[in-house]
Amino acid sequence: MNIALVTGSAGLIGSESVAFFAEKFDLVIGVDNNLRSYFFGKEASTDWNRNRLEERFSNYKHYNADIRSEEQIGSIFKEYGHDIKLVVHTAAQPSHDWAAREPFTDFTVNANGTLVMLEMTRQHCPDAVFIFTSTNKVYGDTPNYLPLVELETRWEVDQNHPYYQNGIDELMSIDHSKHSIFGASKVAADVMVQEYGRYFGMKTAVFRGGCLTGPNHSGAQLHGFLAYLMKCAITGNHYTIFGYKGKQVRDNIHSWDLVNMFWHYYNAPRPGEVYNAGGGRFSNCSMQEGIAICEEITGNKMNYSYAEDNRSGDHIWYISDLTKFKTHYPEWNWKYDLKETLVQMYDNISQRV
Repeated sequence: MNIALVTGSAGLIGSESVAFFAEKFDLVIGVDNNLRSYFFGKEASTDWNRNRLEERFSNYKHYNADIRSEEQIGSIFKEYGHDIKLVVHTAAQPSHDWAAREPFTDFTVNANGTLVMLEMTRQHCPDAVFIFTSTNKVYGDTPNYLPLVELETRWEVDQNHPYYQNGIDELMSIDHSKHSIFGASKVAADVMVQEYGRYFGMKTAVFRGGCLTGPNHSGAQLHGFLAYLMKCAITGNHYTIFGYKGKQVRDNIHSWDLVNMFWHYYNAPRPGEVYNAGGGRFSNCSMQEGIAICEEITGNKMNYSYAEDNRSGDHIWYISDLTKFKTHYPEWNWKYDLKETLVQMYDNISQRV
């Protein structure tokens, strides 16, 4: 059999991976114990998404297992062994605000959990392709020291800077900066995934995401920028902008476009690689611009306020440069722009709330 194993399978990228690979593999194994509801409360529960996957895909098998447990994860790998051809590791504690509350939980999920996944892969299916969803937070607050210019609705990097045309590339240092506790735990996982590729020769790849988004995101205030913004636009719930005059910029990549990057890598893996993965210049917005688009789509005036204090270490301006990936895999390109993604989110969230 050809099997794909997906952690965080009821989350945004995990569920998109299940749907994508269910058509390409004999069996897709999902690992998810809904820790997201522990992190962010019942409103962020992914149970609805797990149920949707089990109903929709007959070749999907779910395991309510904890990635931190060598025993639980090891038993799954032992059962399927070399039939596992692909591991997509998306499970994580994803919020840098939440991480400061419980550093032990954050680190064991993000760092130790990743090590468990890597080692079980090495022991039971070392030829499998291993894909890890990292984050742009591994660069810490270094992007904030770029020459930034304040425009009417956004911050932007100076036009004379090399990053202006395409964004931030993979050569930016991940050292000597404030990462947040979450960023630091993801750095540990990120480097370990690279090491299993470089040291053991495994087919591992790190994808450092910008804002990963899409219609199946269980958005919450502490994680899921666009999904939570759209949810507030629909429901009228209050939204708080944290600092930077609401002009902070993020690039946003649709979950399908990211998983399609995984697919291209799977078909021609390069051990130990690192790729920035976001919407780039193709799909990005400031907080102010995102609010305006949500108001346009919903027809509702948003209920929001501004708090002067920005989140510690938060990026003022971040746009991913995907030149490296597009050079390695020239047939890949984005499919969904920002407006289309938000319309999909409006349709999906409206049904759920």
